[in-house]
Amino acid sequence: MNYISTRGGTTAKDNLHSADAIKQGLAHDGGLFMPETIPTVTMDEIVALSRESYPARAAAILGKFLDDYPADELCAYCEAAYADARFPGGAAPLHKLNDTVHVMELWHGPTCAFKDMALQIMPKLLSGALRITGEERTALILVATSGDTGKAALEGYRDIDQVKIMVYYPVDGVSKMQKLQMATQEGGNVRVCAIRGNFDDAQTGVKKIFSDPAAADALNEKGIFLSSANSINWGRLVPQVAYYFSAYCDLLASGEIKAGEEINVSVPTGNFGNIFAGYIAKQMGLPVKRFLCASNKNNILTDFLATGVYDRNRDFYTTMSPSMDILISSNLERLLYLKTGTAETAAYMQSLSKCGRYEITPEAKASIDADFTGYFCDEENTVRVIRETFENAQYLIDTHTAVGLSAAQQYIAETGDTTKMIVDSTASPYKFASNVLRSLTGNAPADEFEALEELSRVTGTEIPAPLASLKTKTVRFTEIIDPAEMLAKTLAD
Repeated sequence: MNYISTRGGTTAKDNLHSADAIKQGLAHDGGLFMPETIPTVTMDEIVALSRESYPARAAAILGKFLDDYPADELCAYCEAAYADARFPGGAAPLHKLNDTVHVMELWHGPTCAFKDMALQIMPKLLSGALRITGEERTALILVATSGDTGKAALEGYRDIDQVKIMVYYPVDGVSKMQKLQMATQEGGNVRVCAIRGNFDDAQTGVKKIFSDPAAADALNEKGIFLSSANSINWGRLVPQVAYYFSAYCDLLASGEIKAGEEINVSVPTGNFGNIFAGYIAKQMGLPVKRFLCASNKNNILTDFLATGVYDRNRDFYTTMSPSMDILISSNLERLLYLKTGTAETAAYMQSLSKCGRYEITPEAKASIDADFTGYFCDEENTVRVIRETFENAQYLIDTHTAVGLSAAQQYIAETGDTTKMIVDSTASPYKFASNVLRSLTGNAPADEFEALEELSRVTGTEIPAPLASLKTKTVRFTEIIDPAEMLAKTLAD
């Protein structure tokens, strides 16, 4: 299977096998890699997978896309990545909230966020890619994060041979717990730096470094090449496809649905990668009726889905769901590519870069409307959903999951549709303990660890071990720079 750029590609280097695409991360023309064709999965295969473990399900789906990796190698990667020791609460288990809504808990990994589902296996895919391609240089993983990707990538790539990792995050755009997770990261090959600005500033800075030929030459002289752990890298996105199949398999196995029955999916969405992975699953044959794209107060995607106009020239809000505080949703480019082709996608991205906006054609909007509906949830309603979910169902959710659940509630109220609904739960409530506690009780202590303990006491739930252990860890990374300094910082480190 070949991978091509969403913008058409400018050289033969932008028409690659999967190992090359994962190693390279971003196409040379600035586009994102996509498989030339989407493989299919039959309902018989899905039924068979419903009797398998999560690692076996993941290996089967990955094998459809990564056909230059040996099948036994992919199975070994999945067994190691999704072992019980790494996911003590299970990989992507379902929690039945009511007769319609099931919550897919994606946060039982080592950093308590859904990014672990991809970033526990992605380093193994990259190591395999270096071997398959005969690469002798060291890979420098360059990451911009709105909170969860940074820590998950740091933990996944920690002390991996032939790999270094550099993470940039907005200094005031992540939660205290997310910042502490990154600042205390262990490992000899990791670096972390805060920037003055928001996530979009960090992401733009990283993309500029990737597209700078002089930077590539300077790094190459040191025996280093750039790669990415953000969801712009296909190796980060494709493992996420697997858990949508797994959720369907679990519904089948529990008797909640019958083979071939459609489901709906609600995803709290910032960079559009998680929901796009679900859409890829649908393109492969997973029976999904509708995707709910759930945004917080930064509701640029809600507006885009309603109007067909993507306009980042708007106020940016710092919210209690910081991983969704994004105005440039990179993976939306992949959806545009599937709906409109390379030429139109390249034109849209050029317009976004120059003017901060673009407008898709009525035909493209109609095609997107067939699969997606956008909703958003402001701060007040985020608080309400957290409180009501705990009071009514004795179920504790984080601020991002609340946004996804709000979208599901709005959709069901508007349509009366009682099709089984999967809501992605993207983080442990303890990653945002202060805001979750404040939503339940009206106040929270200033100290983050006191908030953890109080949340546990009030709800009778257990603090995840990876978060409880942070209290005794040493802070290693405290530097703050301007976005304009990112290139020099990257080259120096």
